[in-house]
Amino acid sequence: MTKGILGRKVGMTQYFTENGELVPVTVIEATPNVVLQVKTIETDGYEAVQLGYQEIREVLTNKPAKGHAAKAKTAPKRFIREFNDVELGEYEVGQEIKVDMFEAGDIVDVTGTSKGHGFQGVIKRHGQSRGPMAHGSRYHRRPGSMGAASFPSRVFKGKKLAGRMGNDRVTIQNLEIVKIDVENNVILIKGNVPGSKKSLIEIKTARKAVKK
Repeated sequence: MTKGILGRKVGMTQYFTENGELVPVTVIEATPNVVLQVKTIETDGYEAVQLGYQEIREVLTNKPAKGHAAKAKTAPKRFIREFNDVELGEYEVGQEIKVDMFEAGDIVDVTGTSKGHGFQGVIKRHGQSRGPMAHGSRYHRRPGSMGAASFPSRVFKGKKLAGRMGNDRVTIQNLEIVKIDVENNVILIKGNVPGSKKSLIEIKTARKAVKK
């Protein structure tokens, strides 16, 4: 069954394990989440748990959001996400979900929104090679051939061209939790995770965990 929590990316640092190994880690601050709704097949057609993270001022929200949060006896939340494939009996509306639901050594999937880089060419966006830089080349950082001219006389869908780079929803699988700091609501995850500082991060039990 899946366990999940919402947090925000603080940044990266280094951590020494008990063996003296230096490990690069990402610091995730996950203040207690609140269960806003427990969805069942009878009422909603599917099973899921809806979590709210980070309180927001009431002046910045609307009446439906206030009423939805009031059912859980909490303040309106800035971020609301659902986690499916969970054990519904373990969750109640209004319950707080804290970082201690995970343990050091757990393998998790981490989802975030990657950094946006704006409009970029094919060299930076797709890693393609440049042409000769000589004066007569006229082919330096261009995308190259678009395809055959005679047939089919069109550009195939999916052709790697210049365009907006980044700002996509990205999931990195099978990351290891190095340490849980319950007092400060912090999770240390080995390696890097997608997203910029202060961005929303979803942490949940790995779907394809590799058995060591």
